[in-house]
Amino acid sequence: MNTSTVIKGHQEKIATRVFNSREEGSKYVAKVIASLIREKNKLGKPTVLGLATGSSPLLLYKELIRIHKEEGLSFKNVITFNLDEYYPMDPENKHSYYRFMYDNLFSHLDINPANVFIPDGTVAEENLDEYCADYENKIRSFGGIDIQVLGIGRSGHIGFNEPGSLVTDETRLVQLNSITIEDAANGFGGEENVPRYALSMGIKTILQAKKIFLLGWGEAKSEVIKQAVEGEETTQVPASFLQRHSDVLFVLDRPAASRLSRIESPWLTGSCDWDDRMKRKALIWLSRQVGKPILKLTEKDYKTWGLNSLLQTAGSAYDLNIEIHNSLQQTITGWPGGKPGTDDKTRPERSKPFPKRVIVFSPHPDDDVISMGGTLLRLVDQGHDVHVAYQTSGNIAVFDDDARRFMDFVYGFSQKFNVAQDQIAKIHEEIRDFLAQNPDEGNKNSNVLTIKGLIRQGEAAAACRYCGVKEQNIHFLELPFYETGTIEKKPLSSNDIDIIVKLLQEVKPHQIYAAGDLQDPHGTHAVCLNAIIGALDKVKDEEWAKDCYVWLYRGAWQEWNIEDIEMAVPISPDELMRKRRAIFKHQSQKDVPVFPGKDSREFWERAEDRNRMTAKLYDELGLTEYEAIEAFRRYHFLDKSKNNLF
Repeated sequence: MNTSTVIKGHQEKIATRVFNSREEGSKYVAKVIASLIREKNKLGKPTVLGLATGSSPLLLYKELIRIHKEEGLSFKNVITFNLDEYYPMDPENKHSYYRFMYDNLFSHLDINPANVFIPDGTVAEENLDEYCADYENKIRSFGGIDIQVLGIGRSGHIGFNEPGSLVTDETRLVQLNSITIEDAANGFGGEENVPRYALSMGIKTILQAKKIFLLGWGEAKSEVIKQAVEGEETTQVPASFLQRHSDVLFVLDRPAASRLSRIESPWLTGSCDWDDRMKRKALIWLSRQVGKPILKLTEKDYKTWGLNSLLQTAGSAYDLNIEIHNSLQQTITGWPGGKPGTDDKTRPERSKPFPKRVIVFSPHPDDDVISMGGTLLRLVDQGHDVHVAYQTSGNIAVFDDDARRFMDFVYGFSQKFNVAQDQIAKIHEEIRDFLAQNPDEGNKNSNVLTIKGLIRQGEAAAACRYCGVKEQNIHFLELPFYETGTIEKKPLSSNDIDIIVKLLQEVKPHQIYAAGDLQDPHGTHAVCLNAIIGALDKVKDEEWAKDCYVWLYRGAWQEWNIEDIEMAVPISPDELMRKRRAIFKHQSQKDVPVFPGKDSREFWERAEDRNRMTAKLYDELGLTEYEAIEAFRRYHFLDKSKNNLF
């Protein structure tokens, strides 16, 4: 996609710009902000910025810090107003937006603290009206906000202007929406700990800014972004009121923009480049619109639903239907490692060599069985030499009580068998006392983290044994970027990549499976995939790599779109039950995991529902009916021009 032009599509009421990644988008906005600051610094005038919190602006702030440190941009003449703060909230509380801003931006700049304005979560309730009016007056006293940075919540909120907010609202106390509370729950250790109120600039205040950037990242935001950009103005989607502003730009990555009409169904909004993928996408869309299998679509269906240009380009409806039906049929294979002794020209995988050496990379210690457990079982059953490589320890995703329970077991074991009692007793006492004195903060203790990592290793090994993976083929890589004990991770480094390079050179795989599920809410999947891509770049000239296929699966958070699936592995009812049992081996993630995300279902339920839904979609398109299907896309690391993944 060309990212050099601001586009306002036929159905778009707000200008949007789509970038290949959130890093690119963040750097673009940082460049605009830096340019304005330099211009105003030369004139001796202040720059007034409206700033947001949350995950959306983090990379923007990182880039502004880099520009300050490496390019000498001074923030001494910059004045900032933050959008919001939880209420009540002490500024020194680790959850406060005051702390967030200083930790992620202000403490790294030469900004004057007197020029930093953040709503005060300690103001007495009886003084709030006066305080909020004063906040508005301060903004006006500096001539208004030059550039306002926004994120967008799944509820459509900007700032904390939740559904029901009015375009006339100014800074005030607001009650948080249940979706907002749910989204904040992980950071607060549960919904019950999230404040129910916040102080927030109003929509009127935001619209008075001279220029507005809204940053939108990830597929989870795609639906509400579509509503804000293409829908009618409504109090139910407060971001839709940005349609009233004359200089607003939505800065999006591809997943966040994926539901916009010009991307989701471009044939309805203008000219369309009818390549093979777009033809498949259009026919799948048409089939679902009219409720017919692909082979039953008629020329009238094409014309009624605006696909005249496809008919003109590609010929008759009959020929198109057969072409696309066959292309979908050819993605289905019960032999994910290739079927020996067969003609493989129309199959996703090669028949030779057989058996293959296979590495399944799993970002966390359960992503393998959750995301592709049926395929993993089939690869083992069909005789391939399957290795499973767990990229991170997953240690922070274990409850403290589980760590204590396992330590109690070890202590009891040592007493029963008279093994190293003194040393184990000492460690047991230290852990017991630490957890008692520091509730819910076990991840701050290295011994507790070690135990949690061992718990997850044991569960992963049990799942592999159940699937038939050889003990010597189970690899715990413990990539260094992850080992911080907190959700915040270190940047990916050459140390991480070199660990993967070493494994690749040892195994010399014919097949690699890796997680392409980039909507993991904490970003671990994306870092793990980048580590694999970095490693493949290092080994791509080795002889074995020239005949290695890389298949990407998705996990508990999303599935590939049907038009993008290149290998579909059917899962029988019995195999689906075996997959469930493999997932159950991960007992620390059963029932209620530490990081459940925004989906209340257990991981095995999400996986089964997603696999059944994929099978149902294939069935509705007129293909063979299966119980479930696991889906994959191929990553071409030897010729990246063939990739159109993210």
